[in-house]
Amino acid sequence: MKGIVEHEFRTAAETISGLDASQVIEVADVITEAIRRGNQVFFMGNGGSSADAQHLAAELSGRYLFDRPGMPGVCLSNVAPITAVGNDYGYDIVFSRQIEAFARKGDVVIGLSTSGNSKNVILAFEKAKDIGAITVSFTGDGGAMKDMADYAIIIPSKETPHIQEGYLVAGHMMCGLIERNMFGRKAVLIDRDDTIAKDVPYCDDPDKLVLFKGVPKSIKRLNDAGYLVIIVTNQSGIGRGRFDESVLEKVHEKMLYDISSEGGHVDDIFFCPHHPDDGCGCRKPEIGMGIAAVKKYHIDVRNSFMIGNSDSDMEFGERLGCNTLRVSEKFTFNDAVDWILDGS
Repeated sequence: MKGIVEHEFRTAAETISGLDASQVIEVADVITEAIRRGNQVFFMGNGGSSADAQHLAAELSGRYLFDRPGMPGVCLSNVAPITAVGNDYGYDIVFSRQIEAFARKGDVVIGLSTSGNSKNVILAFEKAKDIGAITVSFTGDGGAMKDMADYAIIIPSKETPHIQEGYLVAGHMMCGLIERNMFGRKAVLIDRDDTIAKDVPYCDDPDKLVLFKGVPKSIKRLNDAGYLVIIVTNQSGIGRGRFDESVLEKVHEKMLYDISSEGGHVDDIFFCPHHPDDGCGCRKPEIGMGIAAVKKYHIDVRNSFMIGNSDSDMEFGERLGCNTLRVSEKFTFNDAVDWILDGS
């Protein structure tokens, strides 16, 4: 019995890991633009897919991860119209009838079907296309819907339970992206050593960390412009036994004091304490620190920046999805802040 359950866990994990992130990002972008235009997003499906449609619509109209204004996610699987249209006209048009009634050009119509062949969803897609709405399918890797939809999120499975599991993972990612696209915060992620302060190898003395000229004022300018300011720094000195976290905290207290003395502030500091050989997921260019910051502060990465001085900083920012700016003797941190605020 345990072996069967473990096999199903592995199969579910393989299905989810096979999802195409680019499909989810593309659909999230399409929905974001529709909402910005003032259009609505309609969800529909049968049986378990009906429940999933209700779930995803609620993530938009209610909230997914953080408080923000409601977004127009509407589910067509309500009992009264389904039974009324089904009784009077037949079950095949329970969704197309509602699309005819409510959908307008530029709206997004999302159909969920594990088989990809649900007739009432296909007919609703046809009606949506007549109106000029955008169609999106959530299906397994079979059926006709994925080929007729304008955009398709394909769950790589033919097994209904695993397709439905994929729905929720892809749907949650989609809703999270839409939420951050619409209401996420903009941030500037900043490396520490040789970016805002001269690198002192394994710095264990607060007095040795000296900020470059103009850094506190530049950070204040970012604060005043509404950017979160977040430090992301590799600190392998801890993993190497050169100093401990309490010493690093004192170094950072001095840094924060120097910044605040000219009116600026840092919203948070994320650091990796591991040795380079530890194989952790947080040492840059790995993006663990960035993911933690995005989740904690609901950051819209596309409107955010990474400023650093190294290849690993640039790779970190690119993998996270930020705009990247590399500092040097000829292009300083202050120059990078000018570039961000001038929109150059």
